Amino acid sequence: MLGLVEMHWLPDENTPAKKTDIPWRLKQMLDILVYEEKQQAAAGEAGPCLEYLLQHKILETLCTLGKAEYPPGMRQQVLQFFSKVLAQVQHPLLHYLSVHRPVQKLLRLGGTVPGSLTEKEEVQFTTVLCSKIQQDPALLTYILEGRKTVGRKEASREATALPREAAGVKNEEQPHSKAPDRGARGARALSTQLPAETEEPDGGPGESTLITSLIGLCKSKRARVALKAQENLLLLVSVASQAAATYLVQSSPCCPAIVEHLCQLYQSLPSFLDPADIATSEGISWRLPSAPSDEASFPGKETLAAFLGWFDYCDHLITEAHTVVSEALAKSVAEKLFVEILQPQLLHVAPPGSARPACRSEQSILTSTALLTAMLRQLRSPALLREAVAFLLGTDQQPAAPEDSPHTLGGHLVRHCDHLSDEISIATLRLFEELLQKPHEQIIHSLILCHLEGRPYVARGSPEPESYEDTLDLEEDPYFTDGFLDSGFQPSMKPPPAPVTNPDGKTAVTEIVNSFLCLVPEEAKTSAFLEETGYDTYVHDAYGLFQECSSRVAPWGWPPALPPLDPHEPERPFFEGHFLRMLFDRISRILEQPYSLNLQVTSVLSRLALFPHPLIHEYLLDPYINLAPGCRSLFSVLVRVIGDLMQRIQRVPQFPGKLLLVRRQLMGQVPGEQQRWLPPGDPSQTLGYHAGTLPTPPSRDPRHAVSFRLDHQTLLQGVVVLEEFCKELAAIAFVKFPPHGPHLRLSEPPEGHV
Repeated sequence: MLGLVEMHWLPDENTPAKKTDIPWRLKQMLDILVYEEKQQAAAGEAGPCLEYLLQHKILETLCTLGKAEYPPGMRQQVLQFFSKVLAQVQHPLLHYLSVHRPVQKLLRLGGTVPGSLTEKEEVQFTTVLCSKIQQDPALLTYILEGRKTVGRKEASREATALPREAAGVKNEEQPHSKAPDRGARGARALSTQLPAETEEPDGGPGESTLITSLIGLCKSKRARVALKAQENLLLLVSVASQAAATYLVQSSPCCPAIVEHLCQLYQSLPSFLDPADIATSEGISWRLPSAPSDEASFPGKETLAAFLGWFDYCDHLITEAHTVVSEALAKSVAEKLFVEILQPQLLHVAPPGSARPACRSEQSILTSTALLTAMLRQLRSPALLREAVAFLLGTDQQPAAPEDSPHTLGGHLVRHCDHLSDEISIATLRLFEELLQKPHEQIIHSLILCHLEGRPYVARGSPEPESYEDTLDLEEDPYFTDGFLDSGFQPSMKPPPAPVTNPDGKTAVTEIVNSFLCLVPEEAKTSAFLEETGYDTYVHDAYGLFQECSSRVAPWGWPPALPPLDPHEPERPFFEGHFLRMLFDRISRILEQPYSLNLQVTSVLSRLALFPHPLIHEYLLDPYINLAPGCRSLFSVLVRVIGDLMQRIQRVPQFPGKLLLVRRQLMGQVPGEQQRWLPPGDPSQTLGYHAGTLPTPPSRDPRHAVSFRLDHQTLLQGVVVLEEFCKELAAIAFVKFPPHGPHLRLSEPPEGHV
């Protein structure tokens, strides 16, 4: 061993290390240490060669040579040697000061220079350290930094009990001293070997440590190096004890460095990203970064993939980390990314002046909304979801009043759903649709349920109406003129008595389904002329989505039935909330809005109707509720839309033929046309989540437009969407209240309705 470590074997300073006998000598040293350990009779004892290595600080000497790159390439050789020694020697070396010091020095050399030639060796070195920490989690705080260790008090007690020599540590220099066991005894051994004057051996916690070294390697352009570094960092935060996790949060740059890189990636995104391109970037994982392809390539794709991949990694870290680290990292992401960067962009208001600032303002809102939607789609960790919900909806769950101005970001975003820009409205509606699919009860409670509690939308103290139409006062509604009533939508003035409802609820379910299916008059229907366009095409998808929604909300303990009404309770003003009011206002303009916007509005309403809460059942899917004066429900809004439609039909010549042609255009069935016309919109958006009944909008390239455009195009497309939406609601009602299964106790419908 002595011959192998003599300094005369150092070659000329200009000769690369790998062309000298240095690699051979280091290999011989490793072989000797491994062979000696195998020959030791007593397990856990240090042999003479290992003691020589420790006493004469050979590892520190090698570290100094590696830091100086003397000879050239020496750092690579030293990193390889350290990795092999720590991996192959079973003796707990990291507990010794003469090993701990050079390990800290090597960590300070790694991950600091992007694209370093020794990245591969650096990540191998950190992998071995993380493996040792996994075996002995008590090592984590000591590897991270020698200062502020958990065993500081214990070390001072041990220092008084064990005599120290003036120049070193007696424990380390005694021959044949029994090595400490792993676990708590190993950590205690290191504490006793760190004198008071060396508790901070080479720097404070602000300098590079194992964490910053790993984060630096995570930024490597070499995919394998970055992936291995991310796996190592994930391992550290997952095995950390309570004390180590506290140290990671309070005394290491762990959370700030991770979030700083996330913010840097976000700010490097180009401002011209198309929301449609952002929406197509699904399924990006930190383990499988997307490779750019010619077909799906767009400007900024690699930058977007890098940001979404790192966000997914942060979300995974928060899921797997110790609770202390998880909470701190989630709060840091919310504060630095959501509040400081994203919120000003979402609320961007253009200064008065020319139109250019307004365009930039709209583009900022549009891009940031689409990016927030993409982040919500990838978000899985409960801690980060709580922070995101608090960021969007606040913590106050009290119902709002109609005159209240928005006091949360969510309130402003609801206004964006009714923006002058259709693109901003679509992007924000898509954001809320994604939010509604997250497993957090406050979302649906803040947006919907807090306004429906107590059922103030139901009339009190009045007898049940003879028919549902009586509750709407159709004759007094300005939409329902004599022309409309003469068109065949004449309500029954004296209906027969209500039928007897079977115990299984079959009659009620049938009437509910028929109410939505027959809402659109026959002259405005076109699906009967095409195959496979009945409402049953929606049932399969609706059933799967309802099951998924039910399993998501099952832990929330929602009541199975409606609370009884007190007939003596005075009526109180009802406000459906800003979110439902916006949706009802939007659906009431379905005949005037662009096709893509109508698709998104109906998709959000369908998501809401799927929730298995009795109040949502009643308010959105019961056509027979006795509404209080001035209140409206989804069905009542749709009835008034039909009234408006019947007036418009009279002003459109050849309405049935044009309507059928528009449907065939939307489905790509017009003979001789390879593409069909659609208004600008997100190419990934379909009619709600329909089972392919209406097609995905094509590219917005003008070359994809057909050679003609019908008059009343928006109206005709709105009628098609309206018919499909009613079929979708019927399918949802059918799967929520199956004829032979549990059903909601709705009010009994009058016989002969529809």
